[in-house]
Amino acid sequence: MAVYQRFLRILIRNYIIGSTVAVFGIGGLYMFSTLHLQREDMLAMVVILLIAVTTMFTAEAIMFKRYFDPIRQVFLRQARTAQDIERAYLVVHRLPLLTVKRTLGPHLIGFSVPGMSMALLAISNGWLHLPNRFVWLALVGCLLVSLMHAMIEFYLTTEAIRPVLSHLRGWSLQDYSLDLSLHGEVLVSTRRKYTLSALLIGTIPTMLFGLATNVRLAETDSSFESYWQWALIILLLGVGFSAASAMLMSRSVQQPIEELQEMMRHVQRGRFTVQASDLYSDEFSRLISGFNLMVQDLRVRDEMNTQLLESYFSTLAATLDARDPYTAGHSTRVAKYSVQIGRTYGLPPEQLDLLNKSALLHDIGKIGIRDNVLLKEGKLTDEEFAQIKLHPVLGEAILLQIQPAEAMAPLLPGVRSHHERYDGRGYPDGLVGENIPLFGRIMAVADAFDAMTSDRPYRQGMAIEKALAILADGKGTQWDPQFAQLFIDIQRVEMAEDRHPAFGKAL
Repeated sequence: MAVYQRFLRILIRNYIIGSTVAVFGIGGLYMFSTLHLQREDMLAMVVILLIAVTTMFTAEAIMFKRYFDPIRQVFLRQARTAQDIERAYLVVHRLPLLTVKRTLGPHLIGFSVPGMSMALLAISNGWLHLPNRFVWLALVGCLLVSLMHAMIEFYLTTEAIRPVLSHLRGWSLQDYSLDLSLHGEVLVSTRRKYTLSALLIGTIPTMLFGLATNVRLAETDSSFESYWQWALIILLLGVGFSAASAMLMSRSVQQPIEELQEMMRHVQRGRFTVQASDLYSDEFSRLISGFNLMVQDLRVRDEMNTQLLESYFSTLAATLDARDPYTAGHSTRVAKYSVQIGRTYGLPPEQLDLLNKSALLHDIGKIGIRDNVLLKEGKLTDEEFAQIKLHPVLGEAILLQIQPAEAMAPLLPGVRSHHERYDGRGYPDGLVGENIPLFGRIMAVADAFDAMTSDRPYRQGMAIEKALAILADGKGTQWDPQFAQLFIDIQRVEMAEDRHPAFGKAL
């Protein structure tokens, strides 16, 4: 409701200020600075002007109410149908054009017809001492001032309707999941809009100056110097009108371009959920509609590519696990534990996604280990263990072969370093402490825990409590103390929830 009331105040303010400036400001200044009127003539002109303005305001109020009713009703109703909102949306889009019709209809006719009639009557009865031809020149002047007012009102209304269109679109999306749009329909073409605006900006001040000069020279006996003082005032008014109109024209182009540029910056960053608001009734509506369709298509393709990529990683992990049925699911569990640690640590979603992929592929290098070593059930010889220790390097080498290389690059550090120890006694590089890549330190904890708690042909997996105790003992030597403690805390909370569900809800 606040949006509606503010919108109504802006329209009424624009109309009152615009009409006052056009009629009393520009029209009155042209009239009273051009004509040499006696006191009784001045009084007659003021009376005629007030009656004509009253008629004009009455006629415009009737038409304004008719135009505005569909908008008012949709904001005042408690229950709004999708059709009500859509109808109001279309009417709001048409308001700039309706404003022009209102200004050139009741504004011009409601002012000029009674004004001319009373002026001719006053001249014929001797109440006003002016030639009849001045009245007809005044009619032309009224038309020019109305065109000037209509153009400025058009651009001001175009700006004023944007918050209301956004509000109606939000209602439609929230209540009916319907995204309102003109779908590329052009209510007023850019070419016609700017051609007419440029024509009016260039010609109205010149024509008004010509009319005023015709009257001034016809009845003045003043000096050449006083004429140019008057002419300077008239010319300055024309320049002011042209400058204000040009500014409004440029803003009407600049705003949609800046909005599209901002949306394109989001798309460049990979944010395919953005949608540009369709708040324009010219060719920009087509441009925005096309942009939104393009972004929607990009979003669908991105989702498909993401699904394919995730399926690719899962397939690689499943391929590795299929070689050894006793470790099936190991990569998936390590990925799950790693993401739990990363999320608790506060990694952003993009990093969590990369951590998950790294963990899924952390043992991919074991594909290069011979079966008689990888699947051996007994104790490994030193030579066999040396072969096993090669799998992080082999994994990195395998991933380096996958294109595009930049897609795999973030995964390489974790795959290579997940067997490094915090005290520097790990492999393959003997890195120490925080020199070990972040993903490697996280995955080392997750990998060790799953290895300890999973069943093997030659041993049964140990109890969770015992595995957590080993992790606690190895903090700062085998594992990063922060990540080991985070994982211990996570597991203890999960165990408490399993034993006492109400405890988990309280947490």
